[in-house]
Amino acid sequence: MESPTKKESNNDISAIPPCDIGVGTAKLEENEVFATGEGGVNFRNVGWMKAAIFFTKMTFATGVLSVPSVLYQLGAVAGGIFIAFWDAVNTCEQLQVPVMVAFVDMDIDGAKLQCEFKILHPSVHTVSDMSYLCIGLAVLALSTALSAISHHGTCTVRFSFIAYLIITIVGSIRAIERLGWILWIGFASIVTAVMIVVIAVTVPDRPAAAPRTGSFELGFGSLPPQGTSFATAWAASIAIYASSANTSGYIPVISEMRRPQDYFKALYACMTWITASYLALALTIYAYCGKWIASPALGSAGPTIKIIAYAVANPGLIAGGVICIHISGKVVFVRILRNTHHLTSNTKTHWEIWLASTLGTGLLGWLCAEAILFLTSLYASGYYKGGFWMKAQVGGHLALLLLGIFTTVAGTYANIQNIVDQYKAGDAGSAFTCTDNSGSVPCKSREI
Repeated sequence: MESPTKKESNNDISAIPPCDIGVGTAKLEENEVFATGEGGVNFRNVGWMKAAIFFTKMTFATGVLSVPSVLYQLGAVAGGIFIAFWDAVNTCEQLQVPVMVAFVDMDIDGAKLQCEFKILHPSVHTVSDMSYLCIGLAVLALSTALSAISHHGTCTVRFSFIAYLIITIVGSIRAIERLGWILWIGFASIVTAVMIVVIAVTVPDRPAAAPRTGSFELGFGSLPPQGTSFATAWAASIAIYASSANTSGYIPVISEMRRPQDYFKALYACMTWITASYLALALTIYAYCGKWIASPALGSAGPTIKIIAYAVANPGLIAGGVICIHISGKVVFVRILRNTHHLTSNTKTHWEIWLASTLGTGLLGWLCAEAILFLTSLYASGYYKGGFWMKAQVGGHLALLLLGIFTTVAGTYANIQNIVDQYKAGDAGSAFTCTDNSGSVPCKSREI
C-alpha cells in the first residue's frame, strides 16, 4: 500500500517571480485584475516609494489635523500611549488581515498576510470598506479650508460642492500611478502647513484662543482632566485609531504595483512616518495650546496663521480627497467591468463607467459630508493545527477580534453619548447648513 504523501501547499509566495509586466505583454496570470494584452492599458506601474506616499497621504492629511484636539481628553501620557498603540494595531492589521475565503474560488489555510493573500490571489482588488466616509471627510476638510481662507465668503454648502467638483475632477485621472506628483505636492503642503502652526503656537506666551489678559488655565496634563467620562475618553481614543486606519486603501494600490512583494516596504515607511509625526507634532501643539486647541488643529495659532496654514494646506487637502475618490471609484469600476475587455481597453464603455464611478462615489461622499451631522464621530467609530509561529498568528488574530468587538461596542456607546451631549449643548447643527464650519465668523446661518 502506497504511503500517503504530504500535500504541497500552492500558497508559497517565494516561488512567485517578480511582476515583470508592460503594455503589449500577457505575462500576468489570467485572473489578475489588471492583466493587459496587446494594446491594453497598463495600470500596474506603481513602485513601492510611490505606494508609500499613497498610503501616507490617505492616512496623514485629515488624521494629523484631528489628533491634537483629542489629546486634551486623554492627557499627554495616555494620548501618547494610545497613538503608539493604535498605530501598532493598524500596522498589524495591514500585515495580518483575516480574509473571508468567499472572496476567491480557492482554499486557503486560515488567515494570510494581506499582501501575501493579494499575491496568491491576484483577482482580489479590494476589501469591504466605507470609503464614502473618507470622501465625505475630504470634502468637509476642503470646504472648511475654503471657508477659513475667504473668512466664510459664501454658503458652506457651496464650498463643499466646489470641493466635491475639484477632488472628483482630479481624482478621475485613470491610472493611480499618474497621481503620484499630485500626492507628493499634497504631502509636502500639509506637512508645511502643520509645521507653520507648530512653530506659531510656540511663539506667544499664551494660546490664541485663551483670554487676552489675566490668568488662565492652560489645561495641559499627563492624564485626562478630572471628571472625564469613559465615553469622552474612549471617543478620543477611537479618533486616534481612525486617524491611522486605512484598511480599504491598501489592496487597491497593491493591485497597481509593479512588484506587490514590495508592499511591506511601503507599509513600514508609511506607518513609521505616521507614528513619529503624530507623536511629535500633535503633542507639541497640545503642550502649547492645552485645552485651547482648535479642531481642526490648523486654527490653533490665531486667525492670521489659520488663513496662511489653510492656504498652504489646500493642495494637501485636495490630494487627500483625490486618492479617496480614485480608490472608491476604482472599486466600483472594477466590479462593473471585471472579466470584460473594457476593463483595460480604451473603449467608450470603459470611459463612461470610469467617469460615472468617480462622479457617483464623489457625489455620495458629498452627501455624507452635508447630510450626516456627526460624520467625524461616525468615522471615528477555535482549534488549529500548526507550528508555534502559526499558532502565535492565530492567537494574534483572536486578540484583534476581541479588541475589535470591544472597540465596536465601546466606540458605539461613546459616540452615541457624544452625539447626545452635542444635542444638549446645542452644538448639533443641521444638514445642508450655510453656517461657517471653519470658526472664522460667529455662528449664524446664511441663505444659499
